Amino acid sequence: MKMKQVGYRMQEEGVNRFLGSLESRIMELMWESEDWMNVHQLREGLKEEYDYSVNTIMTVLNRLADKGIIKKQAGGRGRSKLAQFKVVVSREAFIKEQTRNVTEGLVKDFGEVIVAHMIDVLEEVDPQLLQKVELKLQEAKQRNQHEKNSKSS
Repeated sequence: MKMKQVGYRMQEEGVNRFLGSLESRIMELMWESEDWMNVHQLREGLKEEYDYSVNTIMTVLNRLADKGIIKKQAGGRGRSKLAQFKVVVSREAFIKEQTRNVTEGLVKDFGEVIVAHMIDVLEEVDPQLLQKVELKLQEAKQRNQHEKNSKSS
């Protein structure tokens, strides 16, 4: 299952820009573990923060599975039958895909305006990133030129 594009919340920070606060906290625990986890293990990991009910955590886990960020597997047998959940995308891959989706949407909707703002913000926030953008632009120009040359041959 492909990971779905999730919403973007301007007022939040970090992964919370893409996921709700409980979703983010659960994902951080799962990214740390990288192993199969059940609802009780996650509840234990969240207890310091708040004593969430099993039902609340299970609802969030099912939503994360629907989004394609984690996968769900039926548990054992009998009464101890607990579903297990595991991350299917790394934190880095999640952030990379979601930020690309946001950037693509902004560029499609606002074109030159967003590009100008990005350059201004890069200059203010981190001038070294602006240098990296220049390098990426040079690489893109070279690729485009190479593709043009290949098509005309």
